[in-house]
Amino acid sequence: MTIGIGILGAGRWGSHLIRKFLAESRVRVVAIADPYPPSLERARQQNQLDDSVTLTTDWRSLMALPGLDAIVVATPAVSHYPMIEAAFQHGYHVMSEKPLTLTTQESQELCALAKAKARLLVIDHTYLFHPVVEAAKTVIEAGRLGQIRYGYASRTHLCPVRRDVDALWDLAIHDIAIFNYWLGDVPVRAQAQGNVWLQPEIQTELSPQGLADTVWAGLQYGSGVPVQIHLSWLNPDKQRRLVLVGDRGALIFDELADDPLVLMQGQLASQDQGYVPDNLAREVIEVAEGEPLQRVCSHFVDCIEQHQVSDRSSGEVGTQLVEVLTALSRSMAEGSPTLIEPISM
Repeated sequence: MTIGIGILGAGRWGSHLIRKFLAESRVRVVAIADPYPPSLERARQQNQLDDSVTLTTDWRSLMALPGLDAIVVATPAVSHYPMIEAAFQHGYHVMSEKPLTLTTQESQELCALAKAKARLLVIDHTYLFHPVVEAAKTVIEAGRLGQIRYGYASRTHLCPVRRDVDALWDLAIHDIAIFNYWLGDVPVRAQAQGNVWLQPEIQTELSPQGLADTVWAGLQYGSGVPVQIHLSWLNPDKQRRLVLVGDRGALIFDELADDPLVLMQGQLASQDQGYVPDNLAREVIEVAEGEPLQRVCSHFVDCIEQHQVSDRSSGEVGTQLVEVLTALSRSMAEGSPTLIEPISM
């Protein structure tokens, strides 16, 4: 059975999703909606779409088309709630770009609606399907780092600068999702500080001082492991690096390096009332082939075919990440640490 899919959004990320679903043999792209006609025309030309694919500027009219089984949402986060709610009301499964919504309450409501309608909700947390992230999880679970002590990450670049969310909501969700997955845990305490240079005039409920361009975010996990994350739109030194440090070594995921996953082994040995490095070694971890976004799209199709809730990137996972981001935003606005309450789903 071929699964009919409608895609909402043909912008920067939506264009990638259109291409991946067109390449998925179990899927038929029925329609694409975007309010900006040039985006639709670009999608038509780049993918050589024929008249069998409906192109429309009205996402609500797309929902009424025959032959649809699922909706893919790749629009600004503020629009996710009404679109996903409408899709569930029409009886469609949904895959949504991250973040699921901009509030924990809206995310919880969508998860509840998915259950009530017996529909599936998968969030496009692409890094959770990255072969490097999976290989790192195997190394961690094998105990090769020893006792985990702390983690840190840096995600910086010059642009794209967004106008709907700040650098925290734009960038941090990737690293938090990865650390949650690696640690098999969720944060219980959040603390953040940010600077606003470019867009102080854009003030929202989440960002009352304007959209922060640079953010330092700190998380404390239930296991006691602390994590620090540096995020910035203003750094010409592009970085995509996560590190988890244990008492036997450090695991480094550097997306821009020739060897993206490296285990740096080593520890301190007591000597002459001091400490010296011991058992130093560098090991490049072998990583399987696989394109993360294509794997996300295939995973969504698998979930539909098997009518199985996602085991990695469900609505509940998306809601937990929204809760963490909300706590970090609250901490940044109030200038104090914030506890993250457990979510009951």
